[in-house]
Amino acid sequence: MVITDLLEKNAKLHPDEVALVEINPANQPNPNTTWREFSLIESTPGEKYRREMTWKEFDTKANRFANLLMTRGVKKGDKVAILLMNCLEWLPVYFGILKTGALAVPMNYRYASDEIKYCAELADVSVLIFGPEFIDRVEAVYEELPMIKDRFFVGANCPAFADSYDRLVTYCSSIAPAVEYEEDDDAAIYFSSGTTGFPKAILHGHRALLAACQVEQKHHSQTRDDVFLCIPPLYHTGAKMHWFGSLLSGSRAVILKGVSPEWILRAVSEERATIVWLLVPWAQDILDAIDRGDINPDEYRLSQWRLMHVGAQPVPPSLIKRWKEHFPNHDYDTNYGLSESIGPGCVHLGVENIHKVGAIGVPGHLWEAEIVDPDGTPVTGEDVGELIVRGPGVMKCYYKNEKASDEILKDGWLYTGDMAKRDADGFIYLVDRKKDVIITGGENLYPVQIEDFLRKHDKIKDVAVIGLPHDRLGEIAAAVIEIKPDMTATEDEINEFCLELPRYKRPRKIIFADVPRNPTGKIEKPKLREIYCGTRLVEAQTTK
Repeated sequence: MVITDLLEKNAKLHPDEVALVEINPANQPNPNTTWREFSLIESTPGEKYRREMTWKEFDTKANRFANLLMTRGVKKGDKVAILLMNCLEWLPVYFGILKTGALAVPMNYRYASDEIKYCAELADVSVLIFGPEFIDRVEAVYEELPMIKDRFFVGANCPAFADSYDRLVTYCSSIAPAVEYEEDDDAAIYFSSGTTGFPKAILHGHRALLAACQVEQKHHSQTRDDVFLCIPPLYHTGAKMHWFGSLLSGSRAVILKGVSPEWILRAVSEERATIVWLLVPWAQDILDAIDRGDINPDEYRLSQWRLMHVGAQPVPPSLIKRWKEHFPNHDYDTNYGLSESIGPGCVHLGVENIHKVGAIGVPGHLWEAEIVDPDGTPVTGEDVGELIVRGPGVMKCYYKNEKASDEILKDGWLYTGDMAKRDADGFIYLVDRKKDVIITGGENLYPVQIEDFLRKHDKIKDVAVIGLPHDRLGEIAAAVIEIKPDMTATEDEINEFCLELPRYKRPRKIIFADVPRNPTGKIEKPKLREIYCGTRLVEAQTTK
């Protein structure tokens, strides 16, 4: 079986049931009316603010795009890049590529022109499909990418250097192309976050995609009655692989194009969502909006919402404590994963283990995990080491990068680069990224531990701890702190709060500034280091 078989199965069993809904609150004609009431109104030319698609329509659109690609000579093993914002077309395009036997190559919507060019060349892309948000970026480099023979544009007003996807697919067959591909065949190339320069290309096979479906459905028990609210970007493994549980169960998903607390709660209410995956900042924003009185949960229909889960970054226990105060009936879960492990689930907390909030959990369904020292030997007790994982979702390799592949793949194990420890019950806790460990005066500091402590401060919205160079100590810990709206704080106030920390763990420098995060919610520490590590600090700020 391959993952496209699941789509075709749903199309046969539930042809007229809604598979996907797109909500675009920015196009809402009147904030006092429901999205459903205006689902047929086009408030912006060419774009309705609520659209939906049945399973049969989903499969038909995927087949039409597959056949369009094949008329342009796309064959098994070719690479087709996707550069789209979240939209109703995204997943049919993805599955259309897979149905040709080609590899889907999703691209980060934040890529600048040079990054688009770099990733297209690295992945040997021969076809690009893109949306209106990317016209200028693609136009700036398309002549420098002669290997891309075809460019398809999704949306109205197609630029001259591309062909209209919307127009051409209507003339293509709705029958699935007769292409054979198996679990062991290559299926997709994803890109790493690029924290050490330009991204690496991560090669996955069909077996890994299918395993992601099984892992997600096992962990979150999706049934056909569930409705999954999808907010994070679909180019990333996290959002898509969480949706894979809906694919396996044949249940509906809602793509919300916006992250404001009011939009999220309204989508849950009006679309009857039962499962919502949030990033830490979005959960924080919802709680802050409730505490400020900006939104009132009692005004929404939320009783069917059964599960809130968080991933993509360490989750502060204080956040979940606050969440349960406002939503005591919600199950909570967190999933750990990497794009190299086909996204979330290789380590999994489980809704039954909320008493272990703060841990990332235990090895997920179909997965093994171990914590090892630099020699690859398992550590003992609660010693800190590098987390390694093994399972059916491990990438095949970094495409065209044998050296980097050999550094991270050893004897079937994926070396994650994350430092972790186990408690006496076998639950795994992330300590920090291996490369983010701060060594100050010979002591190892793990920024995540300091960040978790600082987030307990009532005035702190977000925080990132980085190492700054220091002549005597080598490095010192600096806390970049983002204060909640309408609040103020002083360095003395933060330093006094930190007196509860051991002296060597206290930040030596406090910086009040916004904390940048990427679209998947991860703190962009390389950006912070670039900003604040330009000069060496001779004297550390004195702490009490």
